[in-house]
Amino acid sequence: MREQWLSVPSGVRVCYTDFGVTGIPVLALHGTFGRGRIFAGLARELAGVARIIAPDQRGHGRTDRRESYTCADFVADAAGLLEQLELAPVVVLGHSRGGITAYQLAARYPELVAGLVIEDVGPVMQQPEIADPVLPVRGWPAIAATEADLAAALRARGIPDASYFLQSSVTTPDGRCRFLFDWEDMMAVQLSGVGDWWADWLGSTCPALVVRGERSSMLPPRLAARMAAQRRGTRLVEIAGAGHWVHDDAAPAMAAAISDFLADPATGLGAVRALRSPGG
Repeated sequence: MREQWLSVPSGVRVCYTDFGVTGIPVLALHGTFGRGRIFAGLARELAGVARIIAPDQRGHGRTDRRESYTCADFVADAAGLLEQLELAPVVVLGHSRGGITAYQLAARYPELVAGLVIEDVGPVMQQPEIADPVLPVRGWPAIAATEADLAAALRARGIPDASYFLQSSVTTPDGRCRFLFDWEDMMAVQLSGVGDWWADWLGSTCPALVVRGERSSMLPPRLAARMAAQRRGTRLVEIAGAGHWVHDDAAPAMAAAISDFLADPATGLGAVRALRSPGG
């Protein structure tokens, strides 16, 4: 696992994690509040099958903050990274807000995307389809004396398990624990994802896998079924016992679904070349 930096044409200095050098190349896009390293467990499960390259998206992790967090911004950053690394075409995996970017990237830059893996997000991110499309986080704590204290502060705001958020925390020089993201930025990221994105979802023709967590409230079963039925070449897999963060809740099961998808001759993704290391 190597953390590296690269400036993309949109002007953002992107930090990305390369989890390996063999297998079908997969660009993995995290959701709001995340960072590239959240895919470490999934990358281990897919070792030798897929080479996961996971950027910290703008405003997240160690990548630059920006004034703008529009859909177009995220798509431009992802396209620029692929072009700079000479990785295309690749399979693009997107979790939650990153899934919206993934299918928008495929619609706008079909030459860059060989296939899609969409983790627990649909083509609609608004009410009434999604009861709570935005988590109101303005004014939430950014730093605390310890990681346990930061977790407790989030529990006080209704987050029973802060582990996903804490993957984006670091220890400061004086020993305290702080988040790498800014809560106001995260509001902008979430709000930019609110909308009806059916045209984008239906705007590409590459093979696609939709992975839904059985206990998820962010991708209702009926919406997931409609999502798969209306787009040719799309398969739907529901992971038993998993919630919204399928890659954390059930990494082996999600990896198995992805492996089957990549290996299926019907998708043709097995022919996507395994590439050298970036810059190699």
